[in-house]
Amino acid sequence: MGIRRTMISVALALASVSLAGMSARAEDVKLVLWSLDRDIQPAPNLIKEFNAQNNGIQIEYRQLQFDDVVSEAMRAYSTGKAPDIIAIDNPNHAMFASRKAFLDLTDMIQQSKVIKPENYFPGPLKSATWDNKYYGVPKATNTIALYYNKDLFKAAGLDPEKPPQTWTDLVATAKKLTNPSKNIYGITFSAKANEEGTFQFLPWAQMGGATYKSINSEGAVNALTVWKQMLDEKLASPDTLTRSQWDSTATFNAGNAAMAISGPWEIDRMLSDAKFQWGTALLPVPGEGAQRSSAMGDFNWAIFSSTKHPKEAFKALEFFASKDATMYKNFGQLPARSDLPVPPTGNALKDSALATFVEQLKYAQPRGPSPEWPKISKAIQDAIQAALTGQMAPKAALDQAAAKIKSIDG
Repeated sequence: MGIRRTMISVALALASVSLAGMSARAEDVKLVLWSLDRDIQPAPNLIKEFNAQNNGIQIEYRQLQFDDVVSEAMRAYSTGKAPDIIAIDNPNHAMFASRKAFLDLTDMIQQSKVIKPENYFPGPLKSATWDNKYYGVPKATNTIALYYNKDLFKAAGLDPEKPPQTWTDLVATAKKLTNPSKNIYGITFSAKANEEGTFQFLPWAQMGGATYKSINSEGAVNALTVWKQMLDEKLASPDTLTRSQWDSTATFNAGNAAMAISGPWEIDRMLSDAKFQWGTALLPVPGEGAQRSSAMGDFNWAIFSSTKHPKEAFKALEFFASKDATMYKNFGQLPARSDLPVPPTGNALKDSALATFVEQLKYAQPRGPSPEWPKISKAIQDAIQAALTGQMAPKAALDQAAAKIKSIDG
């Protein structure tokens, strides 16, 4: 009987604990987060870690498709059904922030011991900023730089440790490396009529002293003229106009292009596929001593202004930011922070390439920011295509783009 009473007492005690736990879970604040991330990417895994804390906040995850993010998010906000948190592509951030669809986080960030603006690269931070206020927190980042085939450099009598530094050097080097008899182009990049084309061209315009609001300035015209020269002289393949960054870099990996402009997402594939010695370098500049620039990709965290739980949502963002040091090791994505060195991988070539991209990030600039970025980007894409296909001269094409952008963005 004594044993039975003890067992009953223990069972009652366990039931009490279980019911208390269930009660606590029932009272948890429920947040909803939307992102593109698949199961091997940050969002769902960070959510699992966050939920495992049992800190009174639980996050429900929904994966979106890339083409649906903006339309679904804007529709959800306008109908009062927005999630609490979203990971948004950085050029689309201003569209939501300017409409006050995202929560102003400035005061919360100023009081945060985890999220400190001075720790972020300028480009990613600017992309989450609107009207001098913070409407988000950079999630991760990427940029583009120059890959080059050292074996082909040697074969052409070029120093494999001296990649081109200026636009003039780049064109001259591409000429020496182009070998039609072996189906080798000097360089490959993407001038596709979508956001990838803008992503690759805008840094050239910026290095020439332009912004999207002065896209027809002399420096931008010079940049597009160099691109046209490389196409006209067949230093780059004609399908540069239609190939994605991923496809164009595959040409490099196959040994059919001696140089490629692409991002750090290519490093692992290159290590696997490229059967030659290769290196990386910062993007060439217009001339010696000219300003540097580069593209800036990836996503930002944002909290919708319609959330009923702003403090809890920001606590989730702080947790995500606290894991930034693991971003590359766990997910292969570069943290958007300058205070967090990418840990050594143990592969000297990979570490050297990563160092190049981290250095390039110091100069990376966001696309925009502008709430009308998709329309602005389309105007730039149209100009690139018109110039490179010979429909219009580079200046005329960019003059037309500038007029469109002025009517769009004021």
